[in-house]
Amino acid sequence: MSELILHHYPASPFAEKARLLLGFKGLSWRSVHISPVMPKPDLTALTGGYRKTPVLQVGADVYCDTALIARRLEQEKALPAFFPEGQEMVVAGFAAWADSVVFAHAVSLVFQPESVAARFGKLPPEAIKAFMADRAGLFSGGSATRLPAEQAKHQWPTLMARLEQQLQREQGDFLFGEPSVADFALAHPLWFLKATHVTAPLVDAYPAVAAWLGRVLGFGHGAASEMSADEALEVARHATPAALPDEGFADPNGFGAGQRVVVAATDYGVDPVEGELVFAGLEELILRREDARAGVVHVHFPRLGFRIEAR
Repeated sequence: MSELILHHYPASPFAEKARLLLGFKGLSWRSVHISPVMPKPDLTALTGGYRKTPVLQVGADVYCDTALIARRLEQEKALPAFFPEGQEMVVAGFAAWADSVVFAHAVSLVFQPESVAARFGKLPPEAIKAFMADRAGLFSGGSATRLPAEQAKHQWPTLMARLEQQLQREQGDFLFGEPSVADFALAHPLWFLKATHVTAPLVDAYPAVAAWLGRVLGFGHGAASEMSADEALEVARHATPAALPDEGFADPNGFGAGQRVVVAATDYGVDPVEGELVFAGLEELILRREDARAGVVHVHFPRLGFRIEAR
């Protein structure tokens, strides 16, 4: 079986979510560090242009977006489950809300001047400027917009008070009793805030939340070992994509295998990826691509949050 290879960088909130998913499953994986900013030539050789962090590689199969990465890891190891039986819709829906709404608040709060100074104070000014310019480009052209700081500050206490109440009354130690994908989706924006003394009080002021976050982070990151980007590309080039899912699903817009299409995120990081559609299922879209460095790869995208267009 092919190794799990995570392309990520340490300070990325969504990469922390993926690392915790791997830790919860108790999985071993290879760690490929990527640049926080564009260009990312080694990553885009695999993805065809998708630039968001993280990306999971399994041989010649490349998985984009942590929502889909969670489902791929569930296939890798069924238990403990990200989607407990009978709660699949609840935990997936909550995770989608946390990944969008709570994350948007956290980003706005983190990128205020005092917080930026604490987070990036040791970097040269030109590096900070380049990072901020990259993030402005990341949020260009999609449906997501940067939440104004005043609005984020205004709404944050309500979000956290509701979470505090939920955790105080919950029968178990996690959001819906037993751990699920919902916990990891909510944990990573709070982990992001905890990174400096400026924003950590926005979490620490809520004792039940802080205790819950400690339990989630306590799952750790599994067993990681370093791998270079060149080695990861070599793995892809010498591997064959996995067999396609066997799923009887008719795409509502008539897309089918063999079409030349473009797939892109709709919220932010909307860089398009072009390829041959080889599978359109309930949860995922799979494109076949060929790259001079990566060889033939299958790039997997979630259906939710992504658009598809005929080329």
